[in-house]
Amino acid sequence: MPTLSETPSGDIESAFSSMILSASGWRKVFAVSGNEEDSTPKIGEANQVLSAHMANVFADYLLSRPETAEKKELVLGLDSRPTGTMIADVMCRIFVARGFTVHYLGISAAPEIMAYARGIGAFAYISASHNPIGHNGVKFGLGDGGVLDGTEAGKLISAYRSACTAGNAVQKADELLRSCDTHKFEAVIAAEATEKKKALAAYESFSREVISGESLATKQDAFFGMLTHAVEELRRTGTPVSLVADFNGSARACSIDRAFFASTGITLFGMNEKVGQIAHRIVPEGDSLLYCAHEIERLHQKGATAEERGAFLGYMPDCDGDRGNIVVWNEQKQKAEPLEAQEVFALSVIAELSHLAYLGHIKCQNGKQAVPPVAVAINDPTSLRIEAIAAAFGARVERAEVGESNVVNLARKLRSEGSIVRILGEGSNGGNITHPAAVRDPLNTVFALLKLIVIRDTSEKIGLFHLWCTLSEQEARYKADFTLTDILASLPSFVTTSVYEKDAMLKIRTVDHAILKRKFQAVFIREWENRKTEMEHTYHLHSWTAISNNGIVQTEGLTDFGLSGKGGLKIQFFDAKNRAAAYIWMRGSGTEPVFRILADARGNDVSVERMLLSWLTRLVLEADGEI
Repeated sequence: MPTLSETPSGDIESAFSSMILSASGWRKVFAVSGNEEDSTPKIGEANQVLSAHMANVFADYLLSRPETAEKKELVLGLDSRPTGTMIADVMCRIFVARGFTVHYLGISAAPEIMAYARGIGAFAYISASHNPIGHNGVKFGLGDGGVLDGTEAGKLISAYRSACTAGNAVQKADELLRSCDTHKFEAVIAAEATEKKKALAAYESFSREVISGESLATKQDAFFGMLTHAVEELRRTGTPVSLVADFNGSARACSIDRAFFASTGITLFGMNEKVGQIAHRIVPEGDSLLYCAHEIERLHQKGATAEERGAFLGYMPDCDGDRGNIVVWNEQKQKAEPLEAQEVFALSVIAELSHLAYLGHIKCQNGKQAVPPVAVAINDPTSLRIEAIAAAFGARVERAEVGESNVVNLARKLRSEGSIVRILGEGSNGGNITHPAAVRDPLNTVFALLKLIVIRDTSEKIGLFHLWCTLSEQEARYKADFTLTDILASLPSFVTTSVYEKDAMLKIRTVDHAILKRKFQAVFIREWENRKTEMEHTYHLHSWTAISNNGIVQTEGLTDFGLSGKGGLKIQFFDAKNRAAAYIWMRGSGTEPVFRILADARGNDVSVERMLLSWLTRLVLEADGEI
């Protein structure tokens, strides 16, 4: 290790100042050049100091908790971006120096390390998720399989800020690194392959539980046996189940995907499958999905086998592999099309609620509450489409502030109150969380969609899609030879802003979002009064209410918009029958230096969503300009 004691304190202050600290993860540009698109593995001495303190404050945190202090064990892993190796080297040395047993996995998908941590007790995962390649950071969690909640993450953030801004930050990091027993550190690194093998086995076992919805191994075997038989029947009738995965050099390229699909008879065609060779933009949205779409189209046009010509579904994960958005083959248009994140989540909700009913875990009747009670936990910018879907199953919908940990904690609260919460997630960001998992996972998303396709009518039970059509009173849509395109057509119609389009991200000057939202309140009320007649007659929006989401607390009928603080603020509009018809939403990002906005409107008319988003943009910028 280099001598960090010679690093100027001003360099540490500068390096720390750009760090974004939130419950979702800590992130900044770690590439030594400061260029977020730089693929160098070098992070520089100042960022090594920051890395040392990331590990040290987590070590302190674990030692402050009786259960983790006694074990003194944790799992350490990283995604496939170049700077991760050097950050891991520093953090591992600190953990060893603090007396921890470190289970080092090297490159590992986020759901993989979190599944393994369930048996270990804690994890530190080096990742910047979907951020550009020069970024990096860390996520911390315990043995529940998810990241720390907002309260616990806040303790770490406070300790980290104090450590990095202290006058002895450099000296402390240097002393810790020098105190590391080199032989113990080298033993940890030497055991990487063994630990990785254990992690993959733990992840596969846990995935079987999550996907099947069964905790007993015998019932899991029965489910996967049924699934494998159904896949074989489809192959026998000339419609093989085959997929395309654009791994984009992500951590999923060295996870269980290929073997897991093969075990059920499903064919997987991979792209960009060499770990670390990131071929295009990391975020699995928009144009990033076109590479997968083009490969599906190529297979349909030039494929030599039925499996190649029959590829109907594709996915692309982000760098840490906890999110994968979807591409589907549209047989009517004879082309592959990326789905919107909100559509992917909606399909997953239909699949998992249908599966609960199929297994007999719940009894559903449209218009009545399911027995036992069922809920879906989502973030506040998820489309109102989910309420329409949930109503068909008699499930209620509860919303939390943006942030995976918020949604997970809301689901835990709902379960403690007696509700089944099988599926949850952030519809605005893509992917889903399927209980008992506490993190998004593209395997769970893909298998949710596969269950809709594969579990078809039998002599004993109706299939999942048939069940959905029946409960949502769309029986006329059902046909025996349905495709994923038919299922998509059954979704309630809503138009929603994608969170990754340019118009969904604003640059504002106001740092205090409570002040901004109070100013916005005055501007919005003035504008509503001026446009009220137009909104009623042209857009059928007759009234509104303000809603805030902070952590897992939702407040409706907000009279002071500023009380939403840094949380989500939504203006929900109602039609003449007082039914929720649309909303506009805003919140400053916790992981990127942008102010996010979004609009959602019932129906197929894109112009309504465009009008609402344009209106919201103008009002926010006007409010920001008056401060």
